[in-house]
Amino acid sequence: MKLGIVGLPNVGKSTLFNAITKAGAESANYPFCTIEPNVGIVAVPDERLDKLAKMYNPEKLTPTAIEFVDIAGLVKGASKGEGLGNKFLSHIREVDSIVHVVRCFEDSNIVHVDGSVGPVRDVETIEMELVLADLEVMEKRIDRTRKMLKSGDKKFQTELDLYEEILKTLSEGKPARSMKFDAEQEKMVDQLFLLTSKPVLYAANVAEDGLHDTSKNPLLQELVDHAKKEGSEVMVICAKIEEEIAQLEDEEKAEFLKELGLSESGLDRLVKASYKLLGLISFLTAGPQEVRAWTIVKGTKAPQAAGKIHTDFERGFIRAEIVAFKDLMECGSYTAAKEKGLVRSEGKEYVMNDGDVTLFRFNV
Repeated sequence: MKLGIVGLPNVGKSTLFNAITKAGAESANYPFCTIEPNVGIVAVPDERLDKLAKMYNPEKLTPTAIEFVDIAGLVKGASKGEGLGNKFLSHIREVDSIVHVVRCFEDSNIVHVDGSVGPVRDVETIEMELVLADLEVMEKRIDRTRKMLKSGDKKFQTELDLYEEILKTLSEGKPARSMKFDAEQEKMVDQLFLLTSKPVLYAANVAEDGLHDTSKNPLLQELVDHAKKEGSEVMVICAKIEEEIAQLEDEEKAEFLKELGLSESGLDRLVKASYKLLGLISFLTAGPQEVRAWTIVKGTKAPQAAGKIHTDFERGFIRAEIVAFKDLMECGSYTAAKEKGLVRSEGKEYVMNDGDVTLFRFNV
């Protein structure tokens, strides 16, 4: 999963990204990732893995990972080349969703790019840049589709009708995600890689003393009201505190969070909120060699989940032997769960659940 972090200058975006990269997962665990200066890879917090590790004592413990891309250069006029201009566009088109950091605190020592703090104005500035960039993409796509239409293939007419609807919405200053699409249209929209079709999670960056009593923050309330209208979520964080937490060892971190009256870090909450936003769940595999979490989209069937581990698993899928994590913990061992009839044998139509501890049987 890849999340793009956007925000105007001086809103706390870089501070949050620095916290993420310091809390980053061991790069050695993820050899498939090339870590660039603007990419941070973080292990997804999952306490179930630690409990399985106590049960199986594995040689290796592998959490699933999440990738954060710091998208710099977003200022007013970015779509026309201001700031870092179009450089950010290629980065942002590759992400699954956008974490939009919005400043919701006053501080005379930190200058705001527009001279004053205005959460909704800031959101609209960036949203408009993304809309303008998408407009350009759609105009080019429509021209190309009109030329293809001359071949007489009716499928191009269906595409053209959809593209013109999207263009109309963007021309009104609205994001593509505000539109409703059927399953077939959804596939076509996915191929466009539109910036404004990606789901957005707002990270409201508040002052250190504003984490507990958020009701007294009018700037935060302004952002919450705006997000509610468009059906988006707002998560309250303090980027400065996150940066401090990222420097600490696990034991110190737990102590520090306790002192602050927090049960988990903002980064952990951000990862969980992103999973929810994208409709993702994790299934687990466990054994003496490795205990591991795997990320799949909610609604994935067993053979496709098996394919996440290896394509051969999907190709030669026979069945999945599954026990719910909760049942496994209550029984104390896989053998005990099996004796109680809690290990199920599931076929090709089985839809995976979050926390399924799974053993795939396959034959290639």
